[in-house]
Amino acid sequence: MPQAAAEEKPNIAGYNPGDPEVAKSPINMKEWNELKLSAFFSDEDIIYLRLSHDVLADQVDELLKVWRGIVLMNPHLREYYKDTKTHEVDTAYAAAVGKRFAQWVLDTAKADYTQTWLDYQYEVGLRHHRTKKNKTDNAHTTGHIRARDLIAFSAAIVAPMRPFLAKKGHSPEEVNRMQEAWWKSMILQVTLWSQPYMKEGDF
Repeated sequence: MPQAAAEEKPNIAGYNPGDPEVAKSPINMKEWNELKLSAFFSDEDIIYLRLSHDVLADQVDELLKVWRGIVLMNPHLREYYKDTKTHEVDTAYAAAVGKRFAQWVLDTAKADYTQTWLDYQYEVGLRHHRTKKNKTDNAHTTGHIRARDLIAFSAAIVAPMRPFLAKKGHSPEEVNRMQEAWWKSMILQVTLWSQPYMKEGDF
């Protein structure tokens, strides 16, 4: 699934924050800051997200295996990775998405919020929505991810993270604070990704 912006854009196919073809977010940084207040997201959460960066950096592949396993064990989620003609999982598409997903983990942990980052969250939403689904990879999978699955799966991203966050010897309190920061960040990001699913004026 998803991906976000970094200070220096890595060489990952389809990962292009800041490029001209990336959609411009309907909301600005002032409104993003208001949204953070709604989620009770503070500078302290940023500190703990950034603490999680080095904790997770060498565990991203293992995290991806956990998330991919959740998708593949649930038929209604696995459908999103299937080629609509062969009805088999499109492994090339899954691999391309996985590379962007891995970068998204690191970018979430960097917690570097700029207009470029905000614009890219809107782009991520569009790529899950029928507006741009499959266009990034010229894929032939299901052409739209339902909003209910996009939103609900956000819980499956953060819930399994605790063992990974606890792996580098941080105190239970620090692990709790890192995971709490991830919960808030996840809620905020999936809120932004939901923009294309809303009727004009409803977001």
